[in-house]
Amino acid sequence: MELKRIRRQTSPSVENTDPNTMTVSRLMEKKSGFNIMKSMGIVAACLMILPVFVVILVIYRDPPLDQLRGFAEARVIDINSHKGSGVASSKYVDEHKDKLLDGLLSAGFDENSCLSRYQSVLYRKSSPHKPSSYLQSRLRKYEDLHRQCGPHTESYNKTVEKLKSGHHIGQTDCNYLVWISYSGLGNRILTLASAFLYALLTNRVLLVDRGKDIGDLFCEPFPEMSWLLPLDFPLNQFNRFDQQSPECYGNMLKRNFINNTTDSLPPFLYLHLAHDYDDQDKLFFCDQDQSLLQKIPWLIMKTDEYFVPSLFLISSFEQELSNLFPSKDMVFHHLGRYLFHPSNAVWGLITRYYGAYLANADERVGIQIRTFDTGPPPFQHVMDQVIACFLKEKILPEVNPQEPILTPPGNRKSKAVLITSLNSGYFAKIRNMYWENPTVTGETIGVYQPSNEEHQQTEKFIHNRKAWAEMYLLSLTDVLITSSWSTFGYVAQSLGGLKPWILYKPENRTAPDPPCRRAMSMEPCFHAPPFYDCKAKTGIDTGALVPHVRHCEDMSWGLKLVQLDKL
Repeated sequence: MELKRIRRQTSPSVENTDPNTMTVSRLMEKKSGFNIMKSMGIVAACLMILPVFVVILVIYRDPPLDQLRGFAEARVIDINSHKGSGVASSKYVDEHKDKLLDGLLSAGFDENSCLSRYQSVLYRKSSPHKPSSYLQSRLRKYEDLHRQCGPHTESYNKTVEKLKSGHHIGQTDCNYLVWISYSGLGNRILTLASAFLYALLTNRVLLVDRGKDIGDLFCEPFPEMSWLLPLDFPLNQFNRFDQQSPECYGNMLKRNFINNTTDSLPPFLYLHLAHDYDDQDKLFFCDQDQSLLQKIPWLIMKTDEYFVPSLFLISSFEQELSNLFPSKDMVFHHLGRYLFHPSNAVWGLITRYYGAYLANADERVGIQIRTFDTGPPPFQHVMDQVIACFLKEKILPEVNPQEPILTPPGNRKSKAVLITSLNSGYFAKIRNMYWENPTVTGETIGVYQPSNEEHQQTEKFIHNRKAWAEMYLLSLTDVLITSSWSTFGYVAQSLGGLKPWILYKPENRTAPDPPCRRAMSMEPCFHAPPFYDCKAKTGIDTGALVPHVRHCEDMSWGLKLVQLDKL
């Protein structure tokens, strides 16, 4: 009777707490001689242990306010932990604690407004290329200037009112450089960096024409003040500016309307620095002309060129540039990481693609294949060239079609190959090559392509979001192969601090031999530089004036910056 009373009192409690425990209890009731007190002791012990597990889970769970960062940190640890060293993975994460990128960035931004600004360190290896302390100081001073003179400040409003008058403004508290959004996304990123460096050198405030998507693609780079040109700016009909415009600096020089002795200067000038500029436009790169431009409060610039190498040939900028960039091949690497932070919409694409394609590989290989505007060479020739490049340089292993595909015991080294191209055919060929055949090294090769748009669609938001995401993903790889003349590739290599293998441009419908060569530096190429000696007023080879400005590997007449001790 006593046992039955105990069972009636305890079984409802057990049923309400755990159905599985109820089932076990009934089975045991059927066994003769079962010790009820022992059963109750087990249940009590379980109930005592359960809170301990709950506390442990609470302590070690990911921080709820930053789930994405926790996800990224987990992936960073996974990248290294499967190599057999938990210490190495912890060290990898510790190296990324400097979210200010060695002093390039300033603190104090709202992190949620731009997740990429401080989270990028969780996806990118620490750069061995440190910015100079002088560059850090100049960036902080520029931020102060931008805060003082940016859109709708008192100084800005006064200067705009004077600009509306149409007469020479005279001396102003703040001078401005307006960058016109022009050309494809890769070109726009490179020219924005060029314009910012020029603004830095001339103590101007950079204001950015937002075009159709600048605000959608990039976070604001400067604290407390936008870099976007206000929509009510009085000269915002930028499509009217060209070489024939009366305000075009080169055109004014042709007509002898302006020079250093001119009494009345215009309130603004238009600088035409696009690839089709003429000899008068190119005088922008002369010291005498720079001294005149310094007197103009508003400069409006349109360019599709990375003109930084020619800034290094202007003698009045020489010392300042040397202080800013002791390593001459670091210009875009530092300025790009400072200026270009993917918007939250683009960052979502990047982190998703990274987790799906790159996170858990031992090595990441990026291959960027450009579709040439002048008409693509035969697909198979380009395909043969790409394969010849990565096999010859041992970037990816050869395959053995005669051997069966087996899975040997133990951990095998893995490589993730990220292909970016408008054409999906290259991806399919390389994927099938490694899908259908074993590698001679035993490595596993995963091949991925985030998108294939078939043709460039610069007018579409989602197209440019994907393009920016893919440039950024390429910059996160360990080894990079890029096409000649590709601004898409230039952005990726410079952001990532990578010297890419450059695919020679196919000529005469044949695959080049050798198929590729290693770049001299990570710097982009200036495709349309001037060839003019400003002092002698005659033509000259500007790629032979100073050791750190040389002709590009992929374009014999282009110019690029190099660092002599790294050649």
